[in-house]
Amino acid sequence: YHPEGIRVGPNGKNKKAVKVWDKRDFKNLDDSVELGTRNIKVAMRRLRKFARTGAADELDLDDTISSTARNAGLLDIKMVPERHNAVKVLLFFDVGGSMDPHVKVCEELFSAARTEFKHMENFYFHNFVYESVWKNNVRRHNERTPLLDVMHKYSHDYKVVFVGDASMSPYEIMQPGGSVEHWNEEAGELWMRRVREVYDKVIWINPVPEEDWQYTQSIAIAHQLLEGHMYPLTLKGLEEGMSYLSK
Repeated sequence: YHPEGIRVGPNGKNKKAVKVWDKRDFKNLDDSVELGTRNIKVAMRRLRKFARTGAADELDLDDTISSTARNAGLLDIKMVPERHNAVKVLLFFDVGGSMDPHVKVCEELFSAARTEFKHMENFYFHNFVYESVWKNNVRRHNERTPLLDVMHKYSHDYKVVFVGDASMSPYEIMQPGGSVEHWNEEAGELWMRRVREVYDKVIWINPVPEEDWQYTQSIAIAHQLLEGHMYPLTLKGLEEGMSYLSK
């Protein structure tokens, strides 16, 4: 074992190889998985901000009943604007490699987010964000979306959530060419800074227990890039993250 070595093949234990000479296939997360706990869903609701917008196209049952009663029993229908979830979320999931043990809890988080947020877009990345992301893991080598396009398409009022263990070689964050799967012309940390320049609220949710973060240098680097806005994937961590995004 060398902390900054090259691994040939799919199996690694220390999550710090600089390069991995193996073409791996990743699976999409299932957004229909049954939630094993309501805790994630409850925490996600912290972010919901409902706003009455649009045409009067939703029946206000309580007002209709009271108005009809006041109108001597003659039906008096009252309408209100449909209630939309005003929060906009960009969700980026790290997939493959060291994230494989965390698939179940990430699918639960994905399901909760799909349920709670009407305006949500999700993308995938591997280990750290670079110049492109993708929507479908099956076609990730052929169908990528430039990160600049994402930042141009989705307005600055979107809340950005990265989900990943941030466990990798520090080179993958700090150096051009550091990616384990392709040659990245610019360092990942530069792309993260660009994301944070466009979006006011950016957080990272980490499935690794918080007490173990101190043992992985790349987690400390990502934590610093997010100016401390990295939260553990626990009920308390999600509540703290959602509270920050809601401010």
